[in-house]
Amino acid sequence: QVQLVESGGGLVQPGGSLRLSCAASGGTFSSYWMYWVRQAPGKGLEWVSAINSGGGFTNYADSVKGRFTISRDNAKNTLYLQMNSLKPEDTAMYYCAADPLWHYDPNEYNYWGQGTQVTVSS
Repeated sequence: QVQLVESGGGLVQPGGSLRLSCAASGGTFSSYWMYWVRQAPGKGLEWVSAINSGGGFTNYADSVKGRFTISRDNAKNTLYLQMNSLKPEDTAMYYCAADPLWHYDPNEYNYWGQGTQVTVSS
């Protein structure tokens, strides 16, 4: 079983950047698909991005494509999300999740972190 802890959230102005991190422990990090999911106030879960176990395949929601970059360092058991050109509509709690398999639906993910808040506001 893998434990996930996110960090790096905060308050940033529109157009700014943040890098989120997700530290994994207790499992074989390099065997999992990793995901970023977000939830804005009063809204449901929104899938943001995914990366396969080796890091060679990535995928993004249309809403973040070209602005966000997912990556992983299997030697450090850490997942990242570089977020550039942030918009107010990116404001949400951001969660990392892990699963042995590819799933588009976040409700299928087995392991979740506690989340880190990102607020984009002037």
